[in-house]
Amino acid sequence: MSLVARRYAGSFFKLASKVGYLKIIDDELSVISRLLDASGDFKRFVRNPTFSVREQLQVIDVLIKKLNLYKTDASVLIGSFLRVVASNQRLFILLDIIEAFHDLVATAQGTVFADIISVHALDVDQQMQLKAVLIKLVGKNVILRVDVDPAILGGLIIRVGSCQIDTSLRAKLSSLKRVLKEVG
Repeated sequence: MSLVARRYAGSFFKLASKVGYLKIIDDELSVISRLLDASGDFKRFVRNPTFSVREQLQVIDVLIKKLNLYKTDASVLIGSFLRVVASNQRLFILLDIIEAFHDLVATAQGTVFADIISVHALDVDQQMQLKAVLIKLVGKNVILRVDVDPAILGGLIIRVGSCQIDTSLRAKLSSLKRVLKEVG
């Protein structure tokens, strides 16, 4: 995630906190994020920085109308924020801004994110067990973000904040390879 995305998210977080709309804005940004994930065309448009500011603002206006973002004062604030992002030609990092905003909200609520990379999808039971262990370790509520990467060959990679635990088979093989080079 870029520093620019974190700055935009941080500024918007401060404003949302100040006016008391943090929860509503967090929820509505989740809706926008899901829309981006569901629409390949919209995601491609947002991630393409070559569109003019005028074109980006037009799409933001359509998005605001489609999502009915003028139903509350918080929604008006989101619309204005999206226009600022588009006007500054930063729409291509919108997903990163939303993710950074969610992270700030979670942190403010005493929650941490744990990014889990596994060779295959974890079932619900495995996720619950892993979450329980992480809650004991960090002493806070934990939200798991699970990703699948067959390249790790086996095991898990767990990132919580700046801490990483790498029990992947790929890491173990790499370590063994370094030891064998030193010996031989």
